[in-house]
Amino acid sequence: MLENREGQTVPNVVFKTRKDNEFVDVSSAEIFAGAFTPTCSSTHLPRFNELAKTFHDNGVDDIVCIAVNDAFVMDAWKQDQEAENITVIPDGNGDFTRSMGMLVDKSGLGFGERSWRYSMLVKDGIIEKMFIEPDVPGDPFEVSDADSMLKFINPAALKPAAVSILTKPGCPFCAGAKQLLQQQGLNYDEISVGQGASLRSVRAITGKETVPQVFIEGDYIGGLEELSKYFKTKGDQVVAI
Repeated sequence: MLENREGQTVPNVVFKTRKDNEFVDVSSAEIFAGAFTPTCSSTHLPRFNELAKTFHDNGVDDIVCIAVNDAFVMDAWKQDQEAENITVIPDGNGDFTRSMGMLVDKSGLGFGERSWRYSMLVKDGIIEKMFIEPDVPGDPFEVSDADSMLKFINPAALKPAAVSILTKPGCPFCAGAKQLLQQQGLNYDEISVGQGASLRSVRAITGKETVPQVFIEGDYIGGLEELSKYFKTKGDQVVAI
């Protein structure tokens, strides 16, 4: 049975991390002196990374991902995930995870011992809140997500809007649209025509044959002119609640 350890102190262990191609010992006491810690998961990481600024604005000092894996794998994984806002910690021997009561045997899948999926809010070494996935077969992902933890910390927290823009290299109107988004404090995903996409894709998605084309929170905005009108109508930074 997976144990909820709210109110307890986090286990005291030493992690073998990699920094500047050197092994560096980092203790859990250093890490959890005011930190928010989700478990290691490719499903978890992108959303925690995306909401990092929102977490920080709501009093979270650091977002830490711990996995039962070695330092080399963790470093490569972080780079592959482009998780620049996450601190990854390798719990290679599973010492911390075992002490948390979260080490599970996944030998049947060829994985050996791994961490069960959970997230926790830690303040000065004390576990204030834990979201533990239900103890059911498979790999459940129901409660330990970033949005659930942010809702616990601050139900009224404003989340960044999801923004995507279709562009083409050398397009001055695209540059203008990106500048406008930046002025509004909005991060965006850029899909550049010619890099796995073409104007045919733009037409298929938007019905238009020109770029830029902007989407905000699933709503199709249009090109630079439409984007400018959109912000004038809103009159403020766009957020999703």
